[in-house]
Amino acid sequence: MYRKIEKELLNWKQNSKMPLMLIGARQTGKTYILEKFAKENFKNYVYINLEKEKEISSIFDATIDPKKIIQKIEIFKKIDFDIENTLLFLDEIQINENAITSLKYFCESDENYKIVCAGSLLGVKINRFHSSFPVGKVIIKYLYPMNFEEFLIANNEEKLIEEIKNHYKTNEPVMSAVHNHALDLYKRYLILGGMPAIINDYLNNDSNIAKVNFELSEQIITSYLADMNKYTENTEGIKNGKIYNAIPKELARENNTFKYSIVDKDARKIRYESSLDWLLASNMILKCNKTEKPESPLKAYINSDKFKIYLSDCGLLRTLSNIDYDEILLDKNEMYKGVLTENYIACEFMQTFKELYYYTFGKYEIDFLIKLNGNIIPVEVKAGKRNTSKSLNEYITKYKPEYSIRISSKNFGFENNIKSVPLYAVFCINNKN
Repeated sequence: MYRKIEKELLNWKQNSKMPLMLIGARQTGKTYILEKFAKENFKNYVYINLEKEKEISSIFDATIDPKKIIQKIEIFKKIDFDIENTLLFLDEIQINENAITSLKYFCESDENYKIVCAGSLLGVKINRFHSSFPVGKVIIKYLYPMNFEEFLIANNEEKLIEEIKNHYKTNEPVMSAVHNHALDLYKRYLILGGMPAIINDYLNNDSNIAKVNFELSEQIITSYLADMNKYTENTEGIKNGKIYNAIPKELARENNTFKYSIVDKDARKIRYESSLDWLLASNMILKCNKTEKPESPLKAYINSDKFKIYLSDCGLLRTLSNIDYDEILLDKNEMYKGVLTENYIACEFMQTFKELYYYTFGKYEIDFLIKLNGNIIPVEVKAGKRNTSKSLNEYITKYKPEYSIRISSKNFGFENNIKSVPLYAVFCINNKN
C-alpha cells in the first residue's frame, strides 16, 4: 500500500548523506515501508534485525567504526557490501545504544553510506538515551497510521481525491451522490482506523466491513499494553496502561481536558507524569495543548497544566471504547461519534501540523487552532450536520480572524467568512492549499 512518506524517503536518498531514523508506534508499517523503499530504489539492500540477529548486534558493542562494522556484517551475511549501491536497514535499533551512537560516525565518514533504521518504542529510547545521541547527524521522520487520503488511495479512489481537492479550493459543493459516497468512506475509515493490517484485511475481504477481522485491532492494543510492561519497570507499566485505558472515558466528558483523577481517583501529576511522557514518546497517544493566546507562535503561550489526550488512531479508539461498527454506519451512537470524530481530526492535524492546540475564553472553547499561511485559524468540529456554534461566533466577534473553518458532514461552502469543510476533506487543510 502506498504511503505518502515515500516521497520524503526518496528526497532523503537524493539529497542527504545522514542516516534516516523512522519513528512511529508499533504496527504503523515502519518495516514494510522501509523494505518497500529499499527494493524500489536501491540495487541492493541489507536488512538486519538487531533484536533477532544477536551476533550482528554484538558488533556494535565491539566497535562503532563504520568500516569495521561493515566488514563484520560482510562476514556474518556472507556478502560483498557495495557502499555506493546498497542500503543498510537496521531494524529494532533501539535494542543497542551503541548502534544508535554509531550513526554519527557513519554520517561523518568519507564514504557515502546509506542507512535507514527503525524500531519499536524508538521514541521512548531516544528520550531515555544514556549515551550521547547523535544530534544533527541523523534525520528523524515520523510514520503515523494511514490517514484518510492514504485510505482513499488504497481503495483506488484517486479520482475522488482530485474532486475533493478541487472543491476544497473553490468552496463549491460537490454533487450530492459524490458527497454521500465520500461520507460513507469516511465512516468506514472511522471504524477501521489507519493501521495497515486492518485496512489490508478490509481490502482483502472485498471492502466488506462485516467480514473484517476486528480481532486484529484488539491484538494491536494487547501488544501495546504488553510493551508497557515489557519495556518499563512493573509499576510504570501499570500506570501507562491505566492512562491508555482511561482515554475513552476522558474524551467522553463534556470538558475533556485531561484529568489525572479520571485515570485513578488517587492519581496525582507527580506520580503519573512520567507515564504520560512515556506514552507520548511511544506515539501511542497525541497531546493537544491549551494555548492562552490565539497568537503566533501558539507554542509560546502553552498552559502546561491544561491539555487533552487522544489516541494515535481512531480505529483503536473505537475498539477500546467497545463501539460496534454498525453504530457508526447507522449513526446510532451520537455521543461517541463525536468523540471519534474529534480524535480523527486530531490524528489528521498531527500529521499535517506536527502540534495540536485548542483555546478557551470565558465559557467558550475552540476545538483546534491551526496556523495556515501565517494566519491563526480557529477550527470547529461537528460530527453531524448541525453547525450552529456560539463558541465560534463569539471567537469571530472578539478576535476577527482572517477566516474560520467549520468541519462537519455538510458539503463544501463559504458563508459569513466561515469555510465549510466536509469531514472527508480534512486532509486538504494544509499550507499547500
